[in-house]
Amino acid sequence: MLTLLERIKSIFLGVLGLPQDRIAPTVGLNIGKIDIDRARINFWDLGGQRELHGIWEKYYSECHAIVFVVDSTDKDRIEECINIFEKIITNDEVEGVPVLMLANKQDLPNSLKVEEIKEIFNKIAIKLGARDSRVLPVSALEGDGVRDAVDWLFVRIQRNKQNRPPIFK
Repeated sequence: MLTLLERIKSIFLGVLGLPQDRIAPTVGLNIGKIDIDRARINFWDLGGQRELHGIWEKYYSECHAIVFVVDSTDKDRIEECINIFEKIITNDEVEGVPVLMLANKQDLPNSLKVEEIKEIFNKIAIKLGARDSRVLPVSALEGDGVRDAVDWLFVRIQRNKQNRPPIFK
C-alpha cells in the first residue's frame, strides 16, 4: 500500500518513496515537503485511527488547507467518515480554509465512484460555508489524479493568503 504522501513526494521531488513493504499505517504524524513555483508546501499526514483523532485539533490553527482522504473501497466506514469530516470542517480553527476531499483507491473495481462520494457528502456540504472545496478521484498506488489534486490545492492556498498568511521560518 503506497500512501498518498509517498506518491506526492515521488511525483514532485522525483524520489522514490518508501518501498511498499516498509509502509505501515500512520501512527501520529508523517511530514512531507515539496516546492512549487518558489513556494514550499508542507504536508502533515495525520493518522486516521480513532485513537489519533484527538491530536488533529492541535494542527488546525496552522493549516492552510485540509485534505481529507477517503478509502473509496471501505463502504462500511463511509458513515464514520461523514461524521469525522463534519467535525473537522465545523471547527472554528479551520474556518475559511480550502477543503479537498480525495476519493482514494479509484484504481480498484469495487471502489465507490467520485459521483457517489459527492452525493454522500453533499449532506453536510452546506456546513463548508464560503470556502473553496472539491472532491477529486485519486489512486495513490497508481499516481492517477495526484498531480491534479496538489495543483488544485496549491492554487487555493495561494488564493487564500489573505485569510491564512504563509508562515515563514
